[in-house]
Amino acid sequence: MTDPRESLQHYLQQARDALVWKTEGLPQRELRMPRTVTGTNLLGLVKHCIAVEAGYLGHTFGRPFPDFETAMPWLRSWVDPSVPEVFEEDLFATETESAQGLVDLYRRVWAHGDETIALLDLDAPGRVPWWSPEKADVTLHQVLVHLVAELQRHAGHADILREGIDGSAGVNRRFGNLWTTVEDRPAHVARLREIAERFPVD
Repeated sequence: MTDPRESLQHYLQQARDALVWKTEGLPQRELRMPRTVTGTNLLGLVKHCIAVEAGYLGHTFGRPFPDFETAMPWLRSWVDPSVPEVFEEDLFATETESAQGLVDLYRRVWAHGDETIALLDLDAPGRVPWWSPEKADVTLHQVLVHLVAELQRHAGHADILREGIDGSAGVNRRFGNLWTTVEDRPAHVARLREIAERFPVD
């Protein structure tokens, strides 16, 4: 790939697909369960990325996602400073938000974002409403780099969470990118633990 737009969109889509894939085949309880001391959970990662993409590839370039106020009310405080923010509202699914509903919304949001990418030049100007004024003026190229970095980071979070739930691991459905076989993993982990335990606790 030599075209910068094509390359950025490729890695953006790779992160989207990975994040959704990590939610597949799990019951609602497992998808919602907080798995870190900060409450990180799989559905919360999806919901956060919905807001991120809808904001950066929507409001930033004057193309708000249709009906965003009803489809994703947690985005309102990002784009309108007069709306009070609910603490980490975009990082967990409420009881009325289903996993399939959020995944379907995410797919609609990324289709809308892809329209923005197709319509604009990479040097097209935009303004990020929730960034500080001195940094808020951006280009589509800058936003795409930011999105690839952020979504790949959250896809990595999802990798670790899913591995902790049922051992599922890998970069995507077709390519696991793991050299140790499932059968060899216990011995591999035991070896790593043995190495670590040779060092003092403090």
